[in-house]
Amino acid sequence: MARIRNAILKISEYVPGKTIEDVAQEYGFIPEEVLKLGSNENPLGPSPKAVQAVKDHAHTISVYPPAGAKELRHAMAQYVGYPVNQIVVGNGMDGVLDIFTRLFVEKNDEVIIPIPTFSYYELFTLACGAVPILVPRNSNFDIDVHKLLDAVNERTKLIFLCSPNNPTGNPIQESDLRQILDATEIMVILDEAYVEFADSSMVELVRGYENFIVTRSMSKAFGLAGLRIGYAVVPPEISREYMKVAPVFSVNRIGISAGVAALGDDEHLTQTIKTIRSGRDSLQNNIPFKVYPSQANFVLVDVSPFTSEEICESLLRKGIIVRDCRSFRGAGDSLIRVSVGTKEQNKRVIEAFKGVRT
Repeated sequence: MARIRNAILKISEYVPGKTIEDVAQEYGFIPEEVLKLGSNENPLGPSPKAVQAVKDHAHTISVYPPAGAKELRHAMAQYVGYPVNQIVVGNGMDGVLDIFTRLFVEKNDEVIIPIPTFSYYELFTLACGAVPILVPRNSNFDIDVHKLLDAVNERTKLIFLCSPNNPTGNPIQESDLRQILDATEIMVILDEAYVEFADSSMVELVRGYENFIVTRSMSKAFGLAGLRIGYAVVPPEISREYMKVAPVFSVNRIGISAGVAALGDDEHLTQTIKTIRSGRDSLQNNIPFKVYPSQANFVLVDVSPFTSEEICESLLRKGIIVRDCRSFRGAGDSLIRVSVGTKEQNKRVIEAFKGVRT
């Protein structure tokens, strides 16, 4: 057997959400009966313009995509209001974050991660042979800025933040973010995968800080999760270094075409945001457990005195997939993440929770 690096052997395997096919087979449903609300996907699907772009460009897949995905980056630049030389792309948000971690972090460096949050920050850190420094959030899942800054030392090379945070749904306050950026020159990456559903974005701060990066995704609001398109807004000097280590063809031809089309469909994006915000309110007001305020396309539910395992199993038996948050460090054993669906889907999951409660 090949010699695997010790850093890789220490990594716990990522636990993805259950698939419709898995649940249908295990619990005796036909796939059409299974409701998947565990992966924060767009309940309206992709823009029809993006689907048409996929069809129109399907015949081109024998040809390599253009290096650097410049057409897509131009569309992203227009969307976020930055010049194209400050936009970088990758194979999904995961691909972008992986490249940034390799760009800034070496063996034995330290990376600060407020928890609970997206598990991949820790995975990428460990893959580089670095040390994740896990800083617990406070009782309402806000970042404790003082604890975070107290964890900074000469070995700290990167701070990962997520806003709205996954799986808790709460955004970071601008004052807290500025305090962190002003206190250190360490690189700070803010993951805004869910920002289209939030009240505000912090992307404008990239103009004022050389140590600040905002990453984005086209998987959520744009409904292109299956095409894996991520991007980031970065200071110009970081863009040049990113391009050195990023795969030349990190976004495929179909992804480029669909991404450009989706970014040009304001109507579909507006309808998606309207659907999510309305559905989010419905879930928050009607699920008969404690539901935390959210600005993402999901809500976090505390099902105590039950455990998350018990309630997730009960919902699976009703053909409903939600996310058990036990795999998120620091989340405990009573939290469940529920993606916002359509009006009919939300009604079904609310009734299922009420059935568990009674």
